[in-house]
Amino acid sequence: MLVEHFSMIAFSSAIEPLRLANRAARRELYRYSLWSENGRSCTASNGVEVQVAGAFGAAQDLDMAIVCGGIDIHRRDHRALQASLRRSSIRGAAIGAVCTGTYVLAKAGLLDGYRATIHWENQASLASEHDGLEVGSDLFEIDRNRFTCAGGTAAADMMLSLIVRDHGPDLAAEVADQLIHHRIREAGERQRMDLRMRLGIAHPKLLHVVGLMEKTFAEPLGSQELAEAVQLSKRQLERLFLKYLGRSPAKHYLRIRLEHARHLIRQTAMPLLTIAIECGFTSASHFSKAYLDHFGRPPSSERKV
Repeated sequence: MLVEHFSMIAFSSAIEPLRLANRAARRELYRYSLWSENGRSCTASNGVEVQVAGAFGAAQDLDMAIVCGGIDIHRRDHRALQASLRRSSIRGAAIGAVCTGTYVLAKAGLLDGYRATIHWENQASLASEHDGLEVGSDLFEIDRNRFTCAGGTAAADMMLSLIVRDHGPDLAAEVADQLIHHRIREAGERQRMDLRMRLGIAHPKLLHVVGLMEKTFAEPLGSQELAEAVQLSKRQLERLFLKYLGRSPAKHYLRIRLEHARHLIRQTAMPLLTIAIECGFTSASHFSKAYLDHFGRPPSSERKV
C-alpha cells in the first residue's frame, strides 16, 4: 500500500527480499501487488513513479498488507487506506508498515494493544498523538500479526526475519547474501548510530553529557548539574565542548532542542506553543526568536505549503 511521497529505499528494501526468496527457492513463496489511493501510479519522495495494480479498495483476500509511508505522512487523508486495512484485518490478514506507515496503522486503531516502532524522526510526534500506543525505538517490531519498522534498510531486516519465521534461517541467509547484507540485524538494535559515531568523538565524559542533553530537552538541566554528572567543573566542561564540538554546552543543548522542535513542527499538527513547551522553552516568543536565529526562518514557515 503506497502512500504518495513514500520512501523508495524502505519500499525496495521490503520488496527485494521477497523477490530474492522466490528466486533462491526456485518457486513462488511470495506473491505481491502494489496499490495506491486512486489506482494510478504513485510517486516516491525521490520523484520516481511506480505503477500499481489498483486502488486500495480493490485489494481483496490478502494474507498480509504493508503500508509504505514517507514524508509528510500526517498531512494526507488516509481514510480510504485505513478502511481497506481494517477490512483486511477483519478477514485475518497480518498488517504491517515500513517507515512512517506506522502512523497510518495507529490512526486506524490497528496498533491498539501491540508494540510498534517508527523512524526515529517520527517517534516523538507519534507518541504525542497516541498516548496509549507502545512506541519503541527498535529497528523493527514483530508482535503477533502486526509488524512495523523504522524504514530505510531496516525494512530488509524485518522482511528477512519474516522469511526466517516462514521458511527458516538458511533461506534467509541466502537472500541476505544476495543483498550483500552481511548480517540480519536483530529487532532490538538501535536505529541511530551511537553518539561516538554521530559526533565523531570518543571522550567518555563529553559523550555522557551530550547523552543527558538528548534525554532532557523538555526540562533542560543547568550547566552545574551537567558538570557534576561527570565530576567536572563548569569551566572544564565548557573547555571540553569548545575543543571537541566548537561550541559551548549551552549552544549545543539549544541546538538539540531546536532540532527536536523542527521534527515536531514538520510531522505533527501540534500548536507551536505546545511544541515550545515540550522542547524546554518558557514562551512562544523566546522559542520563535531562537528558532529564527538558528534556522534562518520562523517556525511558522515550516508549515507553509
